[in-house]
Amino acid sequence: MMKNIDKKSLENAYRLFESGDINQIEIGTSKGLQHIHHYLFNGLYDFAGEIRSLNISKGSFRFATALYLNDILPKIEQMSEDSFEAIIAKYVEMNIAHPFMEGNGRSMRIWLDLILKKNLKKVVNWQFVDKTLYLQAMERSPINDLELRTLLAQHLSDDIDNREIIFKGIEQSYYYEGYDKTLDEE
Repeated sequence: MMKNIDKKSLENAYRLFESGDINQIEIGTSKGLQHIHHYLFNGLYDFAGEIRSLNISKGSFRFATALYLNDILPKIEQMSEDSFEAIIAKYVEMNIAHPFMEGNGRSMRIWLDLILKKNLKKVVNWQFVDKTLYLQAMERSPINDLELRTLLAQHLSDDIDNREIIFKGIEQSYYYEGYDKTLDEE
């Protein structure tokens, strides 16, 4: 079942798009990513939109040391967005930074789609990106992002304003993090 915090955050994600507030977000910047995170998790986490000050890890992988985030994030912002390969490299670097205590993946997938939409007039049709393949590709991406690029390239869409693609993508993004909306509806 979906925890209440996840259900509320998912509702916030829908509202981000429905309200048009998504169009006010800076694209490709840390500030824009913080804005997305704050929108999704405001009132749910007291650190919504705030860059973490503690070190975190997942499994055996340690994300960027909190002490260096203020130096790392501006460098990531400066990374190129002139090709699909460059955008994915930027996404991978932001994932390594993992600037928030919780909610990085959900925020960063929206951030990635905004960059793709602005620069390539494409978005990822996340509903067709297999969870296991995606998580494995993300895990290996700091060493080589070819697997991730190949997986996401297969699911790019130029139907960038399609409501179903956007909302099914948001649901898939929450599913990647272990939440299943369908269980909540039963």
